[in-house]
Amino acid sequence: MMTAMPHVSRNDTLFERAKKLIPGGVNSPVRAFKAVGGTPRFVQRAHGAYFWDADGKRYIDYIGSWGPMILGHGHQGVIEAVQKAMMDGFSFGAPTEREVELAEEIVKLVPSIEMVRLVSSGTEAAMSALRLARGATGRSKIIKFEGCYHGHTDALLVKAGSGLATFGNPTSAGVPPEAVQHTLVLEYNNIAQLEECFALHGKDLACLMMEPICGNMNFVRSTVPFMTRCRELCTQYGALLIFDEVMTGFRVALGGAQSLYAKLIPGFKPDMTALGKVIGGGMPLAAFGGSKAVMEMLAPIGAVYQAGTLSGNPVATACGLATLREVQKPGFYEALGERTRSLVTGLTAAASKAGTSFCGDSQGGMFGFFLLDRLPQNYAAVMTTDSPAFNRFFHAMLDSGVYYAPALYEAGFVSAAHTPADIDETVDAAARFFAGR
Repeated sequence: MMTAMPHVSRNDTLFERAKKLIPGGVNSPVRAFKAVGGTPRFVQRAHGAYFWDADGKRYIDYIGSWGPMILGHGHQGVIEAVQKAMMDGFSFGAPTEREVELAEEIVKLVPSIEMVRLVSSGTEAAMSALRLARGATGRSKIIKFEGCYHGHTDALLVKAGSGLATFGNPTSAGVPPEAVQHTLVLEYNNIAQLEECFALHGKDLACLMMEPICGNMNFVRSTVPFMTRCRELCTQYGALLIFDEVMTGFRVALGGAQSLYAKLIPGFKPDMTALGKVIGGGMPLAAFGGSKAVMEMLAPIGAVYQAGTLSGNPVATACGLATLREVQKPGFYEALGERTRSLVTGLTAAASKAGTSFCGDSQGGMFGFFLLDRLPQNYAAVMTTDSPAFNRFFHAMLDSGVYYAPALYEAGFVSAAHTPADIDETVDAAARFFAGR
């Protein structure tokens, strides 16, 4: 009698091949399962709210390429725009009309932006905005907040120092201390620390860079009083307030997170904004923008240099422009926000019924949850969540065909393609886990 051969997962096979050639087997650390254990899923294809892995298993996708896929995968209108652009050429190294059209769309939708420069990644957008802030002010010091991620630029890859308002320490090998000597790392939502930092260093500060709603310590909002003081102190000391809306831009609202704070704080706007993800619709595209006076300090008309061979790529701009036109349709964000809230509400109710500590929050198509009794307001509080419990939750949901970010400190995303049935399936899977803990 023949013995059946054990099934070998193609995900496992591909991961073993990848690890021989690619560090850690992945081309971005957030794709690894190092924090949760196990084997990353290698995606074969995606459509709507789902993707299928190398073994053919379907998952409800709540990362959406880490945010860009706000319409869902394979939206017909976007595909048609990309196909048409591809037929005209992949890259020219010269200006195109579509770059102008995308810039016009961004300026129309984000009132704080009068001029914009297109780039290829969120890291590039944040790095360039930082350089421009230093060039515009003639100052060197910057403020960022612990738990806010602005890409892998040396000056921004820092953790909090040992005391109040101290300079940060590198969080990556290869970043020399002198690269972060001008970076001040503060606690998010801590007004007293913010005020003391400006009192100590205000005249030397070029900018304060922040995520208005953090997506890299899961989902943490800036409080209105904290945001108000950020704006007031930047204005008082002549520092530029830079919003990193790479994740939140056109994801939480049509005008980004800044449009939400503008409704709560009279006259509020940041001085510069970094955008990415949604504005590229899944293609490598990002941007940074601000007032005409600041942006005209960029080369070729100003002294601050920035350039990129693929900046404003004609295929990427076609994808981004088609996406931005879709999200402007009446009722888009109302429907997306309602669907996302129903997910968070359902998960919270399922956990509560089982007596499990759980809390969550959402805005537009972005959400987060914690295995805690109350929503955290800073990185230290986020890190008190039960990491082993999250890992068990992650794998239980994965086994049920639900894909969340493989780390407890990453936000999640709902798309316009997610249906009430997808939400119900997700909540039912979570309820089974909570009941069996």
